[in-house]
Amino acid sequence: MADFVVVANRLPVDKRVEPDGSTTWKRAPGGLVTALTPTLASHSGAWVGWSGAPDSSDNPQIDGIDIRSVPLSSDEIADYYEGFANSTLWPLYHDLLVEPVFDHDWWTTYVDVNKRFAQAAAEAADTGATVWVHDYQLQLVPALLRELRPDLRIGFFLHIPFPSYELFARLPWRAELLRGLLGADLIGFHLPGGAENFLTLVRRVLRLEASCDPVGVRDGLGTIRDGARTVRVGSFPISVDAAAVAEQASAMTERAAEIRAELGDPTTILLGVDRLDYTKGIDVRLNALDALFRDGRLDPASTVLVQLASPSRENVDSYIKVRNRIEQSVAHINGTHGTVMNPPVRYLLKPVPRDELLAYFLAADVMLVTPLRDGMNLVAKEYAACRADLGGALVLSEFTGAATEMDRAYLVNPYDPQSVQDVVARAVTDDPESRRARMSALHQQVLDFDVDLWSRSFLQCLSGAAAANEAVDNEAGR
Repeated sequence: MADFVVVANRLPVDKRVEPDGSTTWKRAPGGLVTALTPTLASHSGAWVGWSGAPDSSDNPQIDGIDIRSVPLSSDEIADYYEGFANSTLWPLYHDLLVEPVFDHDWWTTYVDVNKRFAQAAAEAADTGATVWVHDYQLQLVPALLRELRPDLRIGFFLHIPFPSYELFARLPWRAELLRGLLGADLIGFHLPGGAENFLTLVRRVLRLEASCDPVGVRDGLGTIRDGARTVRVGSFPISVDAAAVAEQASAMTERAAEIRAELGDPTTILLGVDRLDYTKGIDVRLNALDALFRDGRLDPASTVLVQLASPSRENVDSYIKVRNRIEQSVAHINGTHGTVMNPPVRYLLKPVPRDELLAYFLAADVMLVTPLRDGMNLVAKEYAACRADLGGALVLSEFTGAATEMDRAYLVNPYDPQSVQDVVARAVTDDPESRRARMSALHQQVLDFDVDLWSRSFLQCLSGAAAANEAVDNEAGR
């Protein structure tokens, strides 16, 4: 039995089928896995999640972590994951960039799958264990788990934005989702705005007492009274393992030089690194580049944009549409402003190995991070962590969580095409000393506020919140 249990939609492992048909597993490279590895290593740890494939129930042991797989059928993947999670909640929580779909069958499956995750967590956890539930796919798990195991210390963290009352109130199951989250002792968001939105919804939808209280990591926490229990709500901005990223990047300087040579040694390399998602603003930067070439503010003969895009949710209609739109824009720019031997946009639609990605970060003169809405955006922080040389420049959307902390970046409003063009041009042409001063501040910021601080701060607050509730329970028992 584990005294620390992580519950997330995906497992922290990737399955690989070898040419001889044998199966091997390796640790997944995601930020959440990296963030929680030290805590898991120092405890008897378990991880509850889905493998990513239909009807898979493998439970491999990776780095001493007890893997508890929750198998999902193809129909459940379609309704719970592609349906309710990513065609209802994702657009709703990202300011209705596409219209969310409200389907009662999807909701029923979402409830059923959340029950299975809660049951798996209850079976994995030792008496009095700490359970940390993650993200929008599992918002019912805290209450379901508390019903099964009231002895547990339960935290929840949302990795995407949390919407305002006016948006969230559209959801037919708004009260049920709020109630699901209130099963936690501590509910965490990236930014104070998400916490404030949640407190407002609890007051207006559930009619519970909710107030602000300055006990957060760097910003205020709130307090919700739910019967005898007190639920704490606060902001905990996630980050990256900046020191490790900087160290890994330092070994990639030769490869970075090779990349520049392979691209024809352009004067300026612009870089975008994103999941292929309509929230990421890939078309925003492509449209700006087209305009800058057309107006003569950038030279397509000496400027290259490398866009690395990882395929995402390929069976969801809105993702199919954004892929088609981006590929048309790339073809238009290359056909209009490039030559056969020198296309100004290099577009890659597949995941890039980690070391190669760090080399691209080092090679890039300007990093373009232009989401229309984003919870945090760790690409921006990884880029800054890589640049111990204090080279490069970061163009960062104001609508990312990272912009709140990384205010020395070249901040941009992605909804204003002229602003995007002007800021990109400024990032390219600013004097070296100004760019260096900006990057120095950004690099130090991510070193000072790294992912270890994020996880330790959340777990420390969770321990305090849970202990307070346990004291009340003990007093009531006497």
